[in-house]
Amino acid sequence: MSRHDTDTERTFAPLPPAHGQAFARTWWGRAWLKALEDAALDSAQLKAGRRLARAGAVGAVSVRPGRITAVVQDRDGSAYRADVLLAELDDDQWNRLLDMTVERAGHVAALLDRDMPPHLVEDAAAAGVDLLPGMGDLEARCDCDAWDHCGHTAALCYQVARLLDQAPLALLLMRGRGERALLTGLQARSASPAAETSTDEGVDAAEAYAAGGILPSLPAPPDLPEERGTPPSLDTGTPPPAGIDPGALRHLAARTAAEAHRLLAEALHAEPEPECAVEELTVTQDAVRLALGAPSEAVADRLAEGSGRDREGLALATRAWELGGAAAAAVLEEEWTVSGESLTRARAALEGAWDDEERPSLRAVGNRWTVVDAPAQLRLGRDGRWWPYREERGRWVPAGGASRDPATALASLDAAGEEEG
Repeated sequence: MSRHDTDTERTFAPLPPAHGQAFARTWWGRAWLKALEDAALDSAQLKAGRRLARAGAVGAVSVRPGRITAVVQDRDGSAYRADVLLAELDDDQWNRLLDMTVERAGHVAALLDRDMPPHLVEDAAAAGVDLLPGMGDLEARCDCDAWDHCGHTAALCYQVARLLDQAPLALLLMRGRGERALLTGLQARSASPAAETSTDEGVDAAEAYAAGGILPSLPAPPDLPEERGTPPSLDTGTPPPAGIDPGALRHLAARTAAEAHRLLAEALHAEPEPECAVEELTVTQDAVRLALGAPSEAVADRLAEGSGRDREGLALATRAWELGGAAAAAVLEEEWTVSGESLTRARAALEGAWDDEERPSLRAVGNRWTVVDAPAQLRLGRDGRWWPYREERGRWVPAGGASRDPATALASLDAAGEEEG
């Protein structure tokens, strides 16, 4: 991945073309893209940049404090050096960032493992340190002499989103600190501050050091079981108490085992099972969540009734939930009028997603854009994400996860069809 790696510069080899693929899959890669697209002034340049990045026109990317650089080949074969400048954090900001990080054990553990903690950006912002660029923070320079962002610098930014998926600490290098300096600062802060502020007499250091060799080392983390645990059997021969449904209880135990397996997978940094954890569900939403895992017919009938649906409607809602939790289930059933700023953003996204000759013919009704003469549809969620739908037996069914890019969402329908074939 990286051909050159020092504490002040990293150079990443060119990435292959990304036709029909999302530019970012991790939360920090998507956050970089959102910061770029929200701050963009010219949607045409973003469109040109996406086209070049997807075609593999961006060469090796050099990341240094305050600057990212690459040579981008235009569609006519001309090559341009594109630079994007980003302000470095000053010493005070770095001290605040490191002080905040060591107060959260999860942040330290993730960074020491060269990973990006999920809430580091938000926690840093609360401490007055902006890691991701905002409006006007990305200063563009290009050999094509454009006065602002051009297609070449936009392509570089889209490519960086893909690189951040693989090397999240490159974001901190852009802001001024290399990996070695960052980890050294964290380790120095994590080592001793408690001893300096404590008023407890404690124990003699020589005694503590001598006793340390007696204590066993911590055990290695357990391996993740290949399958979730099996709940105990309820076939005891004793009639169930009044009001207890053994079938429902068996299903709840199985769902609890599945959730325990998912939580263990997250704790071990393994791939969790695809399920969206949500809070404060309504009774209707919780009935859909509990319908995961193929319950018995009797239990499914109770859950369908509790969710206000028939069995077929519950199956569709469960299918949506598996793809994106409560947000996906809401998109399945809610049709709303897109207006104002939401409509402006939706039209801009659709306009910039395809080249003129590639753009499909779409018919809009509410938040649903149906491809003319094709069993394909895009639905816009209230959060601005696009969900792909496919027509099956005269009914629209969810067919994939959400994407900020409508072209990527629609392309996932073709990919899913190829896998099924």
